[in-house]
Amino acid sequence: MTIPLTSITKPTAVSQSKGNYAFVTLGCPKNLVDSERMLGLLELDGYRLVSEADGADFVVVNTCGFIESARTESLATIDEMLALKRAGRIRGVIVSGCLAERQREQLLESRPGIDHLVGVFSREQVTKVADRLLGGLSEQRNVFQPAPIVPLPDRNRMRVTPKHFAYLKISEGCDRLCTFCAIPKMRGKHVTKPMEEVVAEASELAVDGVRELIVVAQDTTYYGIDRHGKPRLRELLAQLENVEGLDWIRLMYLYPMYFFDELIDHIAASEKILPYLDLPLQHINDAMLRRMSRRVTREETQRLINRLRGTIDALTLRTTFIVGFPGETEEQFEELVEFVQATRFERLGVFPYSHESDTPAARLPDQIDEATKQSRVERLMQVQQEIAFEAGRRRIGTRIEVLIDRAVDEQPNAWVGRTAADAPDIDSEVYVTGENLETGKMVLCEVVGTHGYDLIAAAIGVAH
Repeated sequence: MTIPLTSITKPTAVSQSKGNYAFVTLGCPKNLVDSERMLGLLELDGYRLVSEADGADFVVVNTCGFIESARTESLATIDEMLALKRAGRIRGVIVSGCLAERQREQLLESRPGIDHLVGVFSREQVTKVADRLLGGLSEQRNVFQPAPIVPLPDRNRMRVTPKHFAYLKISEGCDRLCTFCAIPKMRGKHVTKPMEEVVAEASELAVDGVRELIVVAQDTTYYGIDRHGKPRLRELLAQLENVEGLDWIRLMYLYPMYFFDELIDHIAASEKILPYLDLPLQHINDAMLRRMSRRVTREETQRLINRLRGTIDALTLRTTFIVGFPGETEEQFEELVEFVQATRFERLGVFPYSHESDTPAARLPDQIDEATKQSRVERLMQVQQEIAFEAGRRRIGTRIEVLIDRAVDEQPNAWVGRTAADAPDIDSEVYVTGENLETGKMVLCEVVGTHGYDLIAAAIGVAH
């Protein structure tokens, strides 16, 4: 998305502008945090953000390079900005993020109009790159640095999320060797952000008005192992719960490994940690899990799900699956379908396997054709849709607490919000009608209907 000027929280900038720029951020919440940090650095250095690329001095495109569809979107965005440059509507284009890190010189060769590439771990140099671009210095077009020993700082961000929620990145990189994934090539090995830095950042966000803190990492349950020899997520959560001003703490990207009883019991007893867990499973058949190098079995997965649901009240489980992985047979796919039907996940996403040439899975035999992949995506999503729609209908007539995210344009007394069971951008929403509501408020509502995956509700009182 192109960063708008509305609803952003800025650090204190210098008074004199060095130039103006537009910013496009693509990809996951981790990449969004990187974008917010670069926006903050540019603001502090005297650059002024504008809402439209057309007419800006330069544009920064922070890319995603995870899978083919993400690369296609990133390249299309770069091409759009390069067309503006050729037309004389902007002076330059800076490309940063995962696609820049992954393709490097290949990206410059295919799109020589790009002025500068900024790698994932060079984001702190974005202001110097902007200075060189506007100064006409082109002798160094690439800025790439090795992965740091500790994650880069994420404070002093220009936040582009609504004022009441923010993402908190607690680590960088990944030590997993999943055969389908290129993230370690782009983001390096797992490095834990020191606990005191995480808590300081959370406190800064809370002072800035954040009520919902969304904890993200490539592998959240792995937090602390590289620094302490054991996972320390439970201890980190205990400190985050003490940050004044936070109401909700939401946990994302929790791999099944290192999900110990102490962590589960802590989440169950917490008043701030939401009973919402994002648990990417990717498959359930043991042969597929081995080929994916997931280092977990169906039996272990089922045992964990049973433990979670038996311990955490009103739990919402979100997961993702990959279908059409090399060698996946019809029988193995049907096992996955039956598992989803039996487990009845509250939230679920399905992705077709993306052939990534620089990953081990690309070399596996029995690659599956695109038509079969898409057919399996549609079949599994149809199963999940029936589960989700039935769950929505059961909520009609119940009372729920909704966090208001935004007003509906040109419709008075109409709002969009989320329950504790819904993460921003990826889960369902609640359409709320009511007077005297505002963004960032918790509102008590009665569910009166459904619209697809979403709920329709009437406000009956402001919770807090």
